[in-house]
Amino acid sequence: MQAYEDNEPIVRIRDYKQDRVNFMLENVDLAFANSFRRVVQADIPTIAVDMVEIEANTTVLPDEFIAHRIGMVPLVSANCDEGIRYTRDCLCLSGCQYCSIELRLDVSCNDNRTMDVTSNHLEVIPPTYIDGENPGDELTKRGEDFGQPVGKNKADVPPVLICKIRKGQELKLRCVAKKGIAKEHAKWSPCSAVAFEYDPYNKLRHTTYWHEADPRAEWPVGENAKEEESPRDDEVFDFNAKPRRFYFDVETDGSLGPQEVIMKGLAELQTKLANLILGLKEGAELPTSGDTAEAGVNGHVSTAGGWAPQPGSGGWGQSAVSGAGYASPAGGGWTSSGGGGGGWSTSPAQNPGGNTSGWATSPAQNAGGAPNAGWGTSPAQPWGASSPNAASGSSWGTSTQQGWSSPTQQASGWNL
Repeated sequence: MQAYEDNEPIVRIRDYKQDRVNFMLENVDLAFANSFRRVVQADIPTIAVDMVEIEANTTVLPDEFIAHRIGMVPLVSANCDEGIRYTRDCLCLSGCQYCSIELRLDVSCNDNRTMDVTSNHLEVIPPTYIDGENPGDELTKRGEDFGQPVGKNKADVPPVLICKIRKGQELKLRCVAKKGIAKEHAKWSPCSAVAFEYDPYNKLRHTTYWHEADPRAEWPVGENAKEEESPRDDEVFDFNAKPRRFYFDVETDGSLGPQEVIMKGLAELQTKLANLILGLKEGAELPTSGDTAEAGVNGHVSTAGGWAPQPGSGGWGQSAVSGAGYASPAGGGWTSSGGGGGGWSTSPAQNPGGNTSGWATSPAQNAGGAPNAGWGTSPAQPWGASSPNAASGSSWGTSTQQGWSSPTQQASGWNL
C-alpha cells in the first residue's frame, strides 16, 4: 500500500462564503499544515491606520481610546502587494501617496439625539498629482475602494462603531494608513479567526483530556469527526501513526477575500521555504552589490591559507613605520596564505630587522629570528618585543615555563 507521504496533497473545500472558507487538507505533514496556519495569520500584508492626528474631540472618550478603535478598523486591501509600498522601502521622508493613504473624519452632532460615529464616516483622500504626471505603477493597480473601510455604504455589512456623541459634541481627525503584517501588530492581520484541527477522535493521543468519570461523555467530538472512522474499543495503539487530515476554517475580516488569503498564504510559505533552501545550499554566495563580491572585506579575499591582501589594498592602517604593531603601509594585513609566515604580519619593507616588530612577521620579514614566528613575546618581555623562542618557530613566545600552547599553521588557517 502506498504511504500517504508519497501521494499528492488534496484540498477539498467544504464551505465557501464571502468572508470565510472551510476546507480539508490531506496528505501533508503536520509541520506544513501548522506553518500554513501561522503564515495565514501573521505574514500576509494588508493596510491599516497607523497614525491618528486628533484635531477636535469633545466626546466622552479620550484620544487614545478613539485612536485605538480606528486603528482596528479593517480597510480594503485587495492587491496590497502591488498597490502600495512599505514605508521602509519608500524613498520619501514622511509618507507619500505611494506608501500611505490619508483618511479624514469630521462629524458633529447638532440634534438632540445620540449619534453613532462609525467607520462609514471615514473618507479616503484621493492622491493628488500634477496634470500629465504619470501616477505610477502602485496607484494604477489600486481598486476603486482601496483603503476604504470594509463594508462602507453597504446595506448588508454593518459598519464598525467608533464612538457615540450627543448634541454639541464633535470629532475631527486625520488618519494615515500604511502597509504592514500582523507580526508587527494584530491590526494588519487579514483573518479574524483561523480554526485548525486534526485527529478529532484523539487516536494519536496528542491531547490529554481532564475528566472526572468518562472522557468520551465529557469531551464530545466536533463536526470534523464525521470525516473519519471512530476508533474501536479493542483497537491497538499505533506508535508510528501520523496525522494525515487537517481541517481549516479561515474567517477573514473583509480586508482580503478568503481565496486571496489562502493563495497569498501559500505563496508566502513557498517563498520562505525557498529562501531557507537557498541559505542551506553549500557554496551559496550571499547577495552583494558593486565590487564587494570581488574585493571581499576591506579589499581582501579569502584564499586557501586564510585572508590575503589584494594588490595595493591596505589593511589595518597604512601609515605605520618600521616596528609598528598591526599597520601595513605596503598593503599587508591578515596574511596567512602561502609560505610559512605568521598572521597579522608586516611587509619586509616595514620591518627589515624583524626584532622590533609586533604581531609576528613572515620569514622574509623576520631576518633576525626564525621562520613561523607569530605573536612573538615572552612572559618577561613586553608586547612587541622580540621572542627568545623565535628560533624554534613557536608562537606567543612559548617555552617550558609558559602555559600558552603553540598553534601550528595549516593550509586552511590556524589549528589550535
